[in-house]
Amino acid sequence: MITYTPMMQQYLQVKSQYEDAFVFFRLGDFYEMFFTDATEASHILEITLTSREGGESGRIPMCGVPYHSAQGYIETLVGQGHKVAICEQTEDPRHVKGIVKREVVKVITPGTITEGKTIDAHSNHFIGSFDRISEKLCSFAYVDLATGEGTVEFIHGDENTLASSVESLGMKEVVVDEQLQLMLGDVTHSKGIVLSICDHELYQPHGRELFEDIPEKATGACKRLVTYLQQTQKSSLEHLQPFDFLAREAKLTIDANSMRNLELVQSIRTGGKEGTLFWLLDETNTAMGARKLKTWIRQPLADQIEIEKRLDTVTELMDAYFLRDDLKRALREVYDLERLAGRISMGSASARDLAQLRNSLRTVPQLKQLLAESEQPYLQQFSRGINSCEDQCEVLEGSIAESPPLSAKEGGVIKDGFHKQLDTYRDASKNGKLWLAELEQEERKKTGIKGLKIGYNRIFGYYIEITKSNLHLADLTRYERKQTLANAERYITPELKEKEELILSAESESLDLEYKLFAEVREQMKEGIEQIQQLASVLSELDVLLAFAEISEAQGYVKPKFTEDKALEIRNGRHPVVEKMMDHSLYVPNSCKLAADANMLLITGPNMSGKSTYMRQVALTVVMAQIGCYVPCESASLPITDQIFTRIGAADDLASGQSTFMMEMLESQQAIANATDRSLLLFDEIGRGTSTYDGMSLAQAMMEYIHDEIGANTLFSTHYHELTSLDEQLDRLTNVHVAAMEQEGKVVFLHKVMAGPADKSYGIHVAELAGLPQELLQRARELLVDFENQKKSETGNTPSSEQISFFDLQTEEKSIEHSSEEHEIIKRLNEIDLTNTTPLQGLQLLFDLKAKLT
Repeated sequence: MITYTPMMQQYLQVKSQYEDAFVFFRLGDFYEMFFTDATEASHILEITLTSREGGESGRIPMCGVPYHSAQGYIETLVGQGHKVAICEQTEDPRHVKGIVKREVVKVITPGTITEGKTIDAHSNHFIGSFDRISEKLCSFAYVDLATGEGTVEFIHGDENTLASSVESLGMKEVVVDEQLQLMLGDVTHSKGIVLSICDHELYQPHGRELFEDIPEKATGACKRLVTYLQQTQKSSLEHLQPFDFLAREAKLTIDANSMRNLELVQSIRTGGKEGTLFWLLDETNTAMGARKLKTWIRQPLADQIEIEKRLDTVTELMDAYFLRDDLKRALREVYDLERLAGRISMGSASARDLAQLRNSLRTVPQLKQLLAESEQPYLQQFSRGINSCEDQCEVLEGSIAESPPLSAKEGGVIKDGFHKQLDTYRDASKNGKLWLAELEQEERKKTGIKGLKIGYNRIFGYYIEITKSNLHLADLTRYERKQTLANAERYITPELKEKEELILSAESESLDLEYKLFAEVREQMKEGIEQIQQLASVLSELDVLLAFAEISEAQGYVKPKFTEDKALEIRNGRHPVVEKMMDHSLYVPNSCKLAADANMLLITGPNMSGKSTYMRQVALTVVMAQIGCYVPCESASLPITDQIFTRIGAADDLASGQSTFMMEMLESQQAIANATDRSLLLFDEIGRGTSTYDGMSLAQAMMEYIHDEIGANTLFSTHYHELTSLDEQLDRLTNVHVAAMEQEGKVVFLHKVMAGPADKSYGIHVAELAGLPQELLQRARELLVDFENQKKSETGNTPSSEQISFFDLQTEEKSIEHSSEEHEIIKRLNEIDLTNTTPLQGLQLLFDLKAKLT
């Protein structure tokens, strides 16, 4: 057995308790890592790998980072899915012989990191937890550690549904048991989600009642999550708020795929905020308002009464322009109360945090009065819901300096007059320094040395410094030499020594007492955490509704109405994000009407004509209405929708090895398995990832199943013109198309949705717009004529261009004797993977095949 040095033994004992984390082991001014932690971290962080003596084993790998700049390194590790255990010295090395005691004071994980450049103040940073109730039912709890917000709901479905719930909230970490870890491991790993194991049976009762208003079956996930937070944070969690139970029927459910396809909070193209619904609506004035808005977008309401309360409040705000302006100005003076409360609770709040809290509370009475005087019922209701937190504000007004330094240990944090002893120390220090200045002037007069100065050195204390060229002017019998420099001598006098002890003692005592007082004030603020959080909730909701009023007035949105049945009618609707990104006057509005007896639209038209935009604008109108915002149209009569599912766009999931077509089918499966007759389904170009007849068959079967078995409101766009005949078989299906016209051989997109099916595809025209070479396009036109003539001679009809398929050669049953060359051509066609064939490769293939037939 290898014997390590005492310090390495201490490290290994700590590491054995945190095997899944990088242990940052405090040694002086550095956090050091050893063994495999060092080799892996040096590679990830791009820092030098060194070594140190470890005992009998010789030198061991080591690397380290300065403790004062460790945050950036921690963020890098956590950002890549790792955990970091912070092991601090818990004893003063000056007062200890031998090894200093060290303990892990905190474990930072992907779901519990609350500070740093990677944390977006306008987004919640949730950590979640699952607890299995039955084979297809789990409770799902999630908390934002920075703000203390907690929510729990029931999730029905398989591992893909569970993973989608996590992904839709942007989580990076989920706490589970070993069984769920095995079940979810593959699907979460590909999405960069960390699974951590914790037993909810280890839960220790919390200071606040967290589970009072939630079903008993839902408490397992909550307890597992709180237990994990207790184990990792090792600090007060008094800011954790009681879990809010989110009933399935109370919200409009939008899965991760649909949220991504609709670009609700993240752009598909850039991954950022611009170009999303959140970007459009974020006219909020506070960080907590922006977070509330994002939460509402991710989880719209499905309760008509609550939706209409929000809409009515927006109406009141739109009618009160000057009040709205006053409220916005006041809210801009309010800092992030939710995160301030979290830092206070966990003991990490700085003096500036307390100053920000005080400055925010100063503004609250003005907000309360403005709302109370509005004479509008919902705004007055907001006024009554505001707790001014007067006691907390009074304490902070009397104690915290107007502009305190960042570190509470630097001094200048506590106001003069707050504590008598502190004022005494400050006076002694201040008067002592004044005395030093007077002494310096007096000594200059006595000696005639203008350059004589009194200074301070941490090692030697205060001194009188005289340059060697002036020593002959001084009466050295009055001085005691303290230090010799190259060009000067430093002296001390009994009187100066006496003052030095007084000044330094006063400064030291002042700093110690000031930090103690600051800690007491911060602790006192914990008593008002609940009131501060309640205030934050009211103000953030007001902030969001103000944003709705601002954007609705600026963009000319209208108040939606709701129907009892499934009927949906949007007159001259607009895609709100596209409209904002382009000239408003150039946007072509379109209506959408779904009746109870005609609630399925089959949309045809050329690519690039606007089919996807039309479908998305309908979904975004529904989302905006159910979060309580006005909507972009002339009028809207909408049903309350329970779920939105979309299948839009084409993308591979390379991380999980799934092709475009597999992704298409998986997203379709999620929709068909979970949709109800109160859902909204958007299917765009189903089946294009496979052969024509396979794709067309799947598309038709899906439409029939949705029509006959589900009955959901459905918008289904397709490039298979053959499907337009389904309106004769499906009584609730209606054909519409996005119009285009041909002028002088060029296609002109009208972006107008009109009744009936499209007459042609304009595929070659779109290729021309994309800039393909003219010789290639001319050859394509010739081939199109050949294929249309061939099809016409075989069927006696002239099909549209999209009905022509190479797969006709292999799927149609023909009583024709093929030559050996034709058999070879058919064989080659069977082997072609069209989804991975470029246009140029396809063109070359056509030339080769034609050459074989001539």
